[in-house]
Amino acid sequence: MTPFAALHRPGDPLILPNVWDVASAKVSVRAGFAAVGTTSLGVAASNGLPDGEDLSGPDTVRLVHRLERLGCLVSADLERGSVDLAVTVAAVGGAGVNVEDGMGDAAAHARLIRDVKREVPDLFVNARTDTHWLRTGDLAETLRRLRHYADAGADGVFVPGLTAPADIAAVVAAVPLPLNVLYVPGGLSTADLAGLGVARISLGSLLFRAALAATADIAAAVRSGAAVRADLPGYQEVNG
Repeated sequence: MTPFAALHRPGDPLILPNVWDVASAKVSVRAGFAAVGTTSLGVAASNGLPDGEDLSGPDTVRLVHRLERLGCLVSADLERGSVDLAVTVAAVGGAGVNVEDGMGDAAAHARLIRDVKREVPDLFVNARTDTHWLRTGDLAETLRRLRHYADAGADGVFVPGLTAPADIAAVVAAVPLPLNVLYVPGGLSTADLAGLGVARISLGSLLFRAALAATADIAAAVRSGAAVRADLPGYQEVNG
């Protein structure tokens, strides 16, 4: 078992902050996180690209390469991905990849997983299905796809939008792989998710969107004369 795979413990989940540049990764490492993931939305948007169109792969590879020196484990969000992209991520130091089916052909996605594992067996392949992202909670289709991806050699499964406790418990019981869910503010707590047997909780684009909101809020506060929090990281700290 690889060090990254070992972090996926049902009932004691890996909390994975998703980052978009070196600075966001470094503050996560300093906060005590041993692993980070990239966010495809954050990487795409910070480079002036739309998410969901498989355009941010080269920027993601460059970011993973830059993060290697931080000493943390890195999982790359490759959107739909490709074998070549996954092999390149592994070559520049990535510990894992996330590949999504976008509710396309499950057999084709399973072939991608199988081909990636054949080329880079130690790369942790997190197989995402969008049945709860693009459909309204199709649990039967979710289980069908996840079993297919497990049979193809995936190391973990990811179902963003999976939030109902009964559905989470059903996936944990039916699929013999670590389950990754997306943290939803106002939804189930980390403790609740752990109690259901979840092995990985991703923050997705949450941190990136929070940073955008903070940028706009502070600029507006200065314009209006409102108080601005004084405990922000200083210039020297960030530059260092």
